[in-house]
Amino acid sequence: MTLVVAEGLLIPFIGTTLGAMCVMFMKKQLNEGVQRALLGFAGGVMVAASVWSLILPAIEQSENMGKFAFIPAVVGFCIGMLFLLLLDTITPHMHLNSTQEGPKAPLKKTTMLVLAVVLHNIPEGMAVGVVFASLISGKSNITVSSALVLALGIAIQNFPEGAIISMPLASQGVKKSKAFLHGVISGIVEPIAGLITILLASVIVPVLPYLLSFAAGAMIYVVVEELVPEMSEGKHSNTGVLMFMFGFALMMALDVALG
Repeated sequence: MTLVVAEGLLIPFIGTTLGAMCVMFMKKQLNEGVQRALLGFAGGVMVAASVWSLILPAIEQSENMGKFAFIPAVVGFCIGMLFLLLLDTITPHMHLNSTQEGPKAPLKKTTMLVLAVVLHNIPEGMAVGVVFASLISGKSNITVSSALVLALGIAIQNFPEGAIISMPLASQGVKKSKAFLHGVISGIVEPIAGLITILLASVIVPVLPYLLSFAAGAMIYVVVEELVPEMSEGKHSNTGVLMFMFGFALMMALDVALG
């Protein structure tokens, strides 16, 4: 079980690292159409993962509440979205395609880009940690397969996310090695957040339904606030919509087939 948990915690981080590694093969600026496609795909994966790997298990774990089994899912989901909204409000915020003027713009843009993704990766790491904590406790319907599917789904989502960090930075003149490092750093918070969540399992297990839906709310917030607006900008935004469909269908199929 220890090996399975270690693999589950590291899989999302590996996805981010592999995505960031794409910068090494980059010859020119990242095409806007490709970026929209990556964002759409990531959004679809995150929405499907939120529903099938987080919200539905949260409702199943609250079946003893009868007709009110939806309450933990609703409460956790709303708190998760409000938590990300609070973070976006109290910290400097920047969308992925934003631009800044002035001599310190490259540094500010680099810092804010990484900060935004790091903030978003924390609840994703919590999502993996919560699922594996639930698996270890044996008090839920979550299986090893479904836990690994969630980790794989987040890794799939993290691949384009890693590329979205490193490749635009390189196109702004940042060295490829440094751009790659920024992408890696943005993902390292996930296994750390997941491990901390598992270590606090004795405290967390009683409120697992709330935490599962909390992570779902945080992930949906990222999709609505960051990914959808970015993938819809400019001409030919249909590319992002089609990739959203593909990402959602792929994640749903993985979760249902392997869960």
